[in-house]
Amino acid sequence: MNVLVTGGAGFIGSHVAQALLDGGHHVVVLDSMDPYYDTEIKAENRSCCERTAAHRYYFVEGSITDADLVDRVFSSYGIEFVFHQAAQAGVRTSVENPHKPHEINTTGLLTLLEAAADHDVVRFVNASSSSVYGHDEYLPYDEAHPTRPRSPYGVTKLTAEHYCRVFTEIHGLPTVSLRYFTVYGPRMRPNMAISNFTSRCLSGEPPVIYGDGQQSRDFTYVDDVVSANLALLETDAADGEVMNVGSSGSITIDELAAHVVSVTGADVEPVYDDPRAADARHTHADVSKARRLIGYEPTTDIRDGVSRFVEWYADNREWYEPLVRAS
Repeated sequence: MNVLVTGGAGFIGSHVAQALLDGGHHVVVLDSMDPYYDTEIKAENRSCCERTAAHRYYFVEGSITDADLVDRVFSSYGIEFVFHQAAQAGVRTSVENPHKPHEINTTGLLTLLEAAADHDVVRFVNASSSSVYGHDEYLPYDEAHPTRPRSPYGVTKLTAEHYCRVFTEIHGLPTVSLRYFTVYGPRMRPNMAISNFTSRCLSGEPPVIYGDGQQSRDFTYVDDVVSANLALLETDAADGEVMNVGSSGSITIDELAAHVVSVTGADVEPVYDDPRAADARHTHADVSKARRLIGYEPTTDIRDGVSRFVEWYADNREWYEPLVRAS
């Protein structure tokens, strides 16, 4: 199958692309190579895919907001299936500049949906976020939980979900939106808590916790996110739906920092700084809907996943750490 992965040079997108290549598919990656974080990580992501199957991997540099380019990609490569992973990420970044995430996450998404409908793709899978929930009225979040985003980023992700639903209802384009809960793993974005904690501990420095450390997160290992995406190649049971993709567990940031300290063997104690604006207090996913519709089953506990990440970090420290430290 000819599959388009937008944002396929990014963290999650490159893992999805690599798994598709492993499955024998032809993969087209459309990515703007935006320097939101160091593009050397994105270059490594591309290299991983090329090493997997260079003869079935096609990279196109450009923006999903460029309607002419998007249409040419669909036409030239005969796109049959779309995994839309491209986004301007960053809750706090979106508070400082809401226009850029709106342009990419909303206008860009709409551009892709129009092209997908015009070219009769089999299915359009949209990467959404737990940020759509915002305030936790109860935990764990199920998909019926009220959606009251606390950041412009969350607003753009919720808007994208509604556009997907509308294109399914009006144009008959099969769409699914997957609400990711804080994804982590090898080659992850360098400005995330787990990568920062690991970097500092391996360098003998204390992890920095923003807030009181009692905020909690449902961290999802990237392999589990990939499995949820690939399941949608095999079933149409979820068309028109939104689904949580999480670990179904949670951990406080204090506990996370203590585990990273333990795994790295660092002789340090966390230090605390002011909380960050617009961050959710707690996230925790109810994944029963995804389990029922696509057979999703998270396999990696946060403590096991962090241990695996620390091992990967140590093996790739020479090239990855300078990019984390610079973030």
